[in-house]
Formats: sequence, structure tokens, C-alpha cells
Amino acid sequence: MATTDDILDGLVDQLASIEHERWAHWQRYVHSKSLKQPDGSMLLPAELVAQWERQINTPFERLSDKEKDSDREQVQKYLPFLKAALLK
Repeated sequence: MATTDDILDGLVDQLASIEHERWAHWQRYVHSKSLKQPDGSMLLPAELVAQWERQINTPFERLSDKEKDSDREQVQKYLPFLKAALLK
């Protein structure tokens, strides 16, 4: 019988794939909001930097309901893999 550690260790690549998709989606969004400079660097609008810095420094419990829902939406992508692995 597989231990919890074995089950979770077996999920690393599947969960890493989801994490990569999440990161790539975020980077596409950030790039879409940035102004590409002639040297290839990107400039972010000050209001987005301020918003993201506020979110970075805010514990989950103090985020707005909309912000919490955005984080919950990301977690939902992991649950099918975790449920399937735990039901084996």
C-alpha cells in the first residue's frame, strides 16, 4: 500500500506542469500590460505595480473576495490530481 509520501511524490511532475501553466499565464498577462522598451526591457504601469505590491503584502485573509476567488480558482486546477491520487 502506498504511503501518503509516495502518493504526493508521484504527483510532483503533474503539479509542476500545472504550476508552469499558471506561471506562463501570469507572465503573458504581465507582458500584455507592459510597455516594451527599445532595448527589450518592459515598463510596468505604476498603478499595476502598486496594486501587485499591495497584494504581495496582504495576507490571504485580508484580500478582497474577488482576490480570494482568483487564488481559489488557481487551487481548483490542482484538486482533480490530488483527489485522483488519494482515491487510488
